[in-house]
Amino acid sequence: MILIDPPAWPAWNRVWSHLVSDESHDELHAFAKAAGIPVRGFDRDHYDVPSDRYDDLVAAGAVPVSSRELVRRLIAAGLRHRKQPPTQGS
Repeated sequence: MILIDPPAWPAWNRVWSHLVSDESHDELHAFAKAAGIPVRGFDRDHYDVPSDRYDDLVAAGAVPVSSRELVRRLIAAGLRHRKQPPTQGS
């Protein structure tokens, strides 16, 4: 299932949502491609999408959930990829 959280993440003079799949990255990439989301928007386990795309993505089938629920579902599916902390000496 494709999930989207509310636009709440400010960056680059915009507010962003996260778009994820709780099934597979293949499902996520296929949805993003069909919705015209550029590949450069993918970040480890999600796409960053600007708030002006939120309603269109929900209309296309993304299910709105809270940010907390989105992360919970990613973890449960084994699809969560956190940033790795830098190693000492690097």
